Amino acid sequence: MSADRTTDNRATFLRFHDAVNSGDTDVISKTVDEVVDPDVLFHAPVPSDATGVQALKQVWTVLLRGFPDLHVAVEDMIVDGDKLVSRQTVTGTHLGDFRGLPATGRSVTYNEIFILRFAGGRIAEIWGVVDVFSQMRQLGVIPA
Repeated sequence: MSADRTTDNRATFLRFHDAVNSGDTDVISKTVDEVVDPDVLFHAPVPSDATGVQALKQVWTVLLRGFPDLHVAVEDMIVDGDKLVSRQTVTGTHLGDFRGLPATGRSVTYNEIFILRFAGGRIAEIWGVVDVFSQMRQLGVIPA
């Protein structure tokens, strides 16, 4: 894979990342439509029956309903060929319903790692490992 394609994949990911941090579901939805393959394969711990871009959009709708100030910080990024790995720290305040849990007002900080595969300049597949245990413990669902 050329250095140009690697640079393009990195730029595509950062564009998606910036949209996510906008906190605006309309911006996120529009950006997903532009940079993600409509039939994206999404492998992550998400409570959704949806598939493709609809699953990805639904994840952000659910997250932002629960954590309107959600912020994702990229700690490390590795781009190799058609794959990109991003280690991230997520922070937010639980101010709305999230997975059936009413707002607690608690702040959360948790880690996640995502691997993205690109095809034709778009995100074609996503694997995610999210520290849901830490998230739920901070929300008081799981005892400390």
